[in-house]
Amino acid sequence: MSERSTWETIKVEGGQLVDKLKGVLHEGNVRRIVVRQGERTVAEFPLTVGVVGAVISPVLAAIGALAALLTDCSIEIEREVPRY
Repeated sequence: MSERSTWETIKVEGGQLVDKLKGVLHEGNVRRIVVRQGERTVAEFPLTVGVVGAVISPVLAAIGALAALLTDCSIEIEREVPRY
């Protein structure tokens, strides 16, 4: 069984950013998270399956700092989707 990926974009306000990402990271099938403000990429976090639990805290801390500065942004999430 091989893997492929899909992208999902979620619009959020700065205060919702960390809460939304906690839920997304908890799902566990996330490969990469890109935080954008308009067309500009503000931050990009590649995540490796199996290491997600170990990197959640630093990623959320960095995103929490960004959330204080961002008003209108979007989160792009690359997810793994198994092929059958």
